[in-house]
Amino acid sequence: MRPFSGNLSLLLAPALLLAAGCGNGLVSANSSNAAFSVAPGASVIDTNCTGCNALNASGALVHQFSAKLPNGSPAEVVWSVQGGDATSGPGSINARGQYTPPSYLTADRAEVVVTAILATNPSLRSSTLLTVTPGFLQPLTPENVALGANGSVNLTGILAEAGGSAAINFELATGSQGSLGATTCQRDSKAFTSCTVTYSAPSAVPATSTTTVLATVAGPASGAGSKASAVVLVNNAGVNSNPAAHQGQMPATVALGSSGGNNTDYDTRGSQIVDCCSGTLGALVEDANKRKYLLSNNHVLAKSDHANVGDTIVQPGLIDNNCSPMGDGGGLQPVAQLTGWLPLRSKLTNADAALAQVTSRSVDLSGSILELGGRQTDGTLAAAPPGISSTGGKGEAARLDLKVAKSGRTTGLTCGGVSAVDIDVTVDYFLDCAETHPYLTKTFTHQLGLSGNQFSDAGDSGALVVDAANAEPVGLYFAGGTDLAGVSQGVANPAPDVLAELGAQLGGSYTFAGTADHAVSCLSYGDNTISSAQNRALSDAETARAQQALTQARMLVNSAAGILGVGTGKSIDRPGEATVILYTDESKTVSVPATVDGVRTIAIPTTAHAVAYGSAPQSPFESGLPALASAALAQAVTIKEQAAAGLMRQNPAFFGVGVGQSLDNPREAALLIYMDRNRLPALLPPVVDGLRTRYVVMERLHVTRSYASPVPPRLHCTPKPASFDLFNFSQHLNIH
Repeated sequence: MRPFSGNLSLLLAPALLLAAGCGNGLVSANSSNAAFSVAPGASVIDTNCTGCNALNASGALVHQFSAKLPNGSPAEVVWSVQGGDATSGPGSINARGQYTPPSYLTADRAEVVVTAILATNPSLRSSTLLTVTPGFLQPLTPENVALGANGSVNLTGILAEAGGSAAINFELATGSQGSLGATTCQRDSKAFTSCTVTYSAPSAVPATSTTTVLATVAGPASGAGSKASAVVLVNNAGVNSNPAAHQGQMPATVALGSSGGNNTDYDTRGSQIVDCCSGTLGALVEDANKRKYLLSNNHVLAKSDHANVGDTIVQPGLIDNNCSPMGDGGGLQPVAQLTGWLPLRSKLTNADAALAQVTSRSVDLSGSILELGGRQTDGTLAAAPPGISSTGGKGEAARLDLKVAKSGRTTGLTCGGVSAVDIDVTVDYFLDCAETHPYLTKTFTHQLGLSGNQFSDAGDSGALVVDAANAEPVGLYFAGGTDLAGVSQGVANPAPDVLAELGAQLGGSYTFAGTADHAVSCLSYGDNTISSAQNRALSDAETARAQQALTQARMLVNSAAGILGVGTGKSIDRPGEATVILYTDESKTVSVPATVDGVRTIAIPTTAHAVAYGSAPQSPFESGLPALASAALAQAVTIKEQAAAGLMRQNPAFFGVGVGQSLDNPREAALLIYMDRNRLPALLPPVVDGLRTRYVVMERLHVTRSYASPVPPRLHCTPKPASFDLFNFSQHLNIH
């Protein structure tokens, strides 16, 4: 998941700017001379920086070059690049030797010469050759889909190449079911290359499972190249669900869970629109006078505090209309006018939310949300309002491990679980869709953590999260990303808090529009958190630590105390760390130390007979995940409240702290710590104030826009009155 990356809004790919070409046919280089040399030597990357060897200060991929004197010390040089693509140029390199490729190509490959000039003697220079190939412009579309027996779907990949002859190779991953048809590609010098394949589900589906379709773009002989994938939930319930239904203009009355946003949510360069963003129209709420409002995030409807009351809210969002706002062609319909929002900049707000009063009869005033209803005869899911009968429309307080569903612009209807409660989390916001101008970093408290494979992605921001058992609203999704295990990790504002805060800040009283409680036809793609941790190899040092701790662990074996035996294993709370396994008497409540000799422990309930004959379970989950006792959860929340601020202040890698369930010992709570994958500390505490720690490693949460364009949009001029230039926005605001 690319960075999940918070799932906040989408960025349409910049237009193909037909600038003067920079290619000059250079195809050779000399990487050393008598004075200094440059490294790495000849290498291959793509426009996504696949193959790049480093990260910059912001955590983005770059190809790092260095220059050294004969004695091995750094050489002071001036860097430059030449050659490259005839239209998009050679890319860029900064003073630190960090190279970023161009965003697209017009040929299958471009040769870039990277040159270093010795600062003390400009006549001395060394250079190296870099080959750039096209990468994926966006994930495969759709990136997830559900199909019953004999169902089929067209999967499309878009390459960052206009012209050329590159193609995408589609194949089924090992163990996948179904079949693929022939690949067809469309190429044009003025449009990005697109390739499509049809996936067909098998004629019989005895059990629901996921199938992965892999897409690759081969580089030159080295084999380097981009990779992408789509996940198909082949299900025996006969449900067909394609997120594409959430992205286009609604054919009749607009249901929620669909693409939408502010009609002015675009970036400009001069008088031209160069990219745009949008998210999800989440739910319908009403005030005491029965006036209806669309509910979504501030950053979706109000452009992160920088919209105007009265702005037109459109469906679909600009991202799904080639960045063409109303007044510049068709494809959009006005559905509401922006009424108010919770200011992100205010210290008095604790939710990312905005309201827009419905002014169009095209909106379904019952509050129906796409796919929230039951299965229809053709296998698709009906739209339905959320449930409100249990709470009077005020929303339900979520609990840990609650099964939840959401209907969003990008991933459609998906289900996951509440993985953490009471989260304190920092989220980055930007002034522009392209995320080149930071606005602020806001800390939210008492939030909900959500997780599950394919649960959410960029563009799902603003989606309503509901209890899958009764469709009662539990949260408003606003940020997320993907962890190192490939699991979607999201954060939502608790639904009751959103309504209460809107009432306090904007005046009045708000309730969700809906109907009697009803179950949701949940589409769950699973959760590979545990399997990913168990499949991860341990280092020799970790294995040695666990073996050394066994000596002390054997002293704990005492059948009267409920500890029947010991062994070594792998941690799930901290993947990559070894553990000591403590086999406990399943008929007793056993007190298990969180560590032995500094090594984490895993508690596995079993019997003395199973331990004696070597048939004990290999994980704590073979009997299912036990419910966490309320007393253990309450104690963990108290510890978290005391420790969270200090942890996040002392360690900049920690951007979120909440309370979850330990996966090493599911009978215990854990301090769930969200950690920046680009700033991993060498040592991480297994215990904080007596409470186990569990780490989620991922990109920092921010208002993430992902590239998603079927073709390079033509350059749009801004509608009248002309919009100011968002690239120079910070000059117009006293915000720094």
